[in-house]
Amino acid sequence: MSTLERYYNYIDGAWTGADNWRVVLDPATDEPYAEIADAGIDDADAAMAAARRCVDSGALSTVRPAQRVTWLLAIAEEIRALTEDAALVLCRENGKSLDVARGEFEEAARYFEYYAGMADKIEGTSIPLGDDYVDFTSHEPMGVSVQIVPWNFPPSICARSLAPALAAGNAVVIKSPEISPLAMTFLMTACERAGLPKGAVNLLCGKGSVVGSHLVSHRDANQIVFTGSVPTGQRILREAAERATPSVMELGGKSAAIVHADADIEQVIDSVKAGIFFNAGQVCSAMSRLLVHRSRYDEVVERTRALAEGMSIGPGVDNPDLTPLVSRDQLERVEAMCRRAIEAGATCVTGGERVSGSRGYFMQPTVFTHVATDSEIFQEEVFGPVLVIHPFDSEDEAIALANGTAFGLVAGVFDSQLDRALRTARRLRGGQVFINEWFAGGVETPFGGVGLSGFGREKGQEALYSYVQTRNIAVRIKGA
Repeated sequence: MSTLERYYNYIDGAWTGADNWRVVLDPATDEPYAEIADAGIDDADAAMAAARRCVDSGALSTVRPAQRVTWLLAIAEEIRALTEDAALVLCRENGKSLDVARGEFEEAARYFEYYAGMADKIEGTSIPLGDDYVDFTSHEPMGVSVQIVPWNFPPSICARSLAPALAAGNAVVIKSPEISPLAMTFLMTACERAGLPKGAVNLLCGKGSVVGSHLVSHRDANQIVFTGSVPTGQRILREAAERATPSVMELGGKSAAIVHADADIEQVIDSVKAGIFFNAGQVCSAMSRLLVHRSRYDEVVERTRALAEGMSIGPGVDNPDLTPLVSRDQLERVEAMCRRAIEAGATCVTGGERVSGSRGYFMQPTVFTHVATDSEIFQEEVFGPVLVIHPFDSEDEAIALANGTAFGLVAGVFDSQLDRALRTARRLRGGQVFINEWFAGGVETPFGGVGLSGFGREKGQEALYSYVQTRNIAVRIKGA
């Protein structure tokens, strides 16, 4: 009999087990940490049926919007109460530092607070058509929102989509990531304690190619929200096309920061630490390319090398600078990309391989220079603590290099001349541009990409309107 702690799926207001159980490993030790019920097609159908019943009953959509405000604020309060226990689970299953895990649940609570403030302000408009008519619009819930969450920030990204969906009156079915599904169950506990109606929120842990595929092609899916890799997003979009299901897609990135000649290098180095080494570089909006004016290039390379080589590396429970990657597969993928870059002629300034002698999935902080701009390491997402530094001579060249990939998620500019910084920012291809601080912004600021980085926006007021559809009602009030 297993001695691992067990976690469950949440369907129609109840915690449910399964015939099979999925073992979750601790990335810092490569040892089993816990197990979770492995959902199947029947579980997915049960969750979708529960969400549909909730939608059809009007339990979320026909109440006064102030009731949804109350629910969302209660969820936020319950998340905060659970944070210490939940953060340790997230740290152990995902590898991230304990402080970062706490911050992730704090951010999750903030999403519910933020969208609680909007739940009773989703207002329509009146359209004048003359004295014989009354015409108005309303924003109606989409219905059942299917949301597929990635493994890098599971509770935060789950909350990012769940909170506005509930604020707008939708029922939600969530598919958690197979390799890091445990901490998300605490969000369901918070929803349960807050008194959400049955079926309003459902959580499944199952194989993406089975359960995820079934959910996105389900006849009861009225919306799909996906964050993850480009190939998976493309497969989901092909499924969505069969039923013309509206979708929000937040996919990969290969984001670049431009360092102009007059940049504050201290700001640059601080942002390098956050931009590419935070969460071991497993961030879709990571600063994976640093484009530096040639006059500051050698200085930035040397400062970045010193930063990388001075970082502490260890298990997340110890709050080091650099934590393990999430899985052995991810470690092998990142290390293989580094090896191919070296074979292709790139200079590895530091790192380039896993941390030797460790049982966990630790990758050295890595910096590359002398990289061909058409090479894999310059063009493709690594999703690890791997930075490419490349020089430029002119503003136009920097912008061409930054925009010269198939992605367009975020970008950055470092410059003490704000006129040039703003001019550069307007020319960069991406949904969000940071000036003088990578990851500036918050839950209030819209986030999303263009090109292979996807479409639609999460976060901020704009995201709420991804979870509603406009209805127009025209009334003839006088006889012919």
